[in-house]
Amino acid sequence: MENSNIVRDYGYYGATNPGYAPAVQGSPAMFAPPASDFQGPSAPPASMFDSVPGYEGTVAGGGGGFLPPPIPSVPAPQPQPGPGQSNWDIPSISESTAREALAKYVSSKCCWSSGPVKDGVITNMETFNTYRYRLETFTEQRVTEWSQQPYLGQPVDAYTQPPPGPWNIPAKTPTFFQNETQIIKVPNTSSVKVRMSVYLKPCRCHHFQKICWVCKGAGDRASGDRCHHCQGRGRENCNHCHGQGSKECQTCKGKQQLLVFINLKVIWTNNLEDYVVEQSSGLHMANLSNVSGKEMFRDSQYMVYPVMGFPNPDLVHAAERLVREHQAKFSQTSRILQQRQSIELIPITKVSYKWKGASHVYFVFGNEYMVNADSYPATCCCTVM
Repeated sequence: MENSNIVRDYGYYGATNPGYAPAVQGSPAMFAPPASDFQGPSAPPASMFDSVPGYEGTVAGGGGGFLPPPIPSVPAPQPQPGPGQSNWDIPSISESTAREALAKYVSSKCCWSSGPVKDGVITNMETFNTYRYRLETFTEQRVTEWSQQPYLGQPVDAYTQPPPGPWNIPAKTPTFFQNETQIIKVPNTSSVKVRMSVYLKPCRCHHFQKICWVCKGAGDRASGDRCHHCQGRGRENCNHCHGQGSKECQTCKGKQQLLVFINLKVIWTNNLEDYVVEQSSGLHMANLSNVSGKEMFRDSQYMVYPVMGFPNPDLVHAAERLVREHQAKFSQTSRILQQRQSIELIPITKVSYKWKGASHVYFVFGNEYMVNADSYPATCCCTVM
């Protein structure tokens, strides 16, 4: 009796395409002159894939869409308020620190004079509280797709027993909040499809051979010696088909059999979103994207609870909104594994100083003491002799 896991596909892969003649077992294949633009199919037709219980929406190549996770059998733990924080102030920097930060910044600029650093007089230093709230939601998504490879004797297990559900297949979870993707072959979905039609396709060379580029088809060199490149034939084999006139199918590699199976793709993603409280120092917010602040609050749970007791109402409202949006959005198409929220206090110091009777301003910000000095008064010290 024929193996039930081997399915013969009589109509697939170009049986009706012009340029093909049916191959008879035991006799060489015959080819009509190929059409110049025929490339042949690049993937098996959708009809060759079986309907597998639990995986009915799976398609080849593009997947079947993200699979919603099952409803938990036990209630999820409820979020709890995070640790309290009473000191939300940022300590101010000293005058010497502000001057050293400006000196370092000026030294990195070509042709900037250090005169304002050495001779400028600091008249005022104003500290601003700037907060950055960050919410991270670490999720797991699962998607399936049909795959195929040449059959070379691999195990075939379809129809032996029902395959496990997409969310019942074990996968090793990476460290929380790190992106990673894992591909797993779904057990009990592998079967063999036999190609009974064409497994070779005509080469675009048309003539199997081409004129020798060394002797230009003469067979002899200009000296009268036989051409060693083509061995005196005047022609050389096509580099693509090696003179055979046809090339093997790239899908089945000329084996006439494909192993088809379902792949499960498990995707872990850290979905991160920031909110920075507007501040009135005059420093553009874009400058803060590349600096760090002092972490004053951190809370990590399965589901976080919105921040409580924070003195800035705008940040409290933003945190409530982001927590609500993340939990509603990501629970629809993925499994939430962990959430983490934090608040950084980013120091910004506005430094006012006088140099040569004029007033100027620069900013020192972030733990790195970065400087913004757009109005620096001595940006060129070059002189023309």
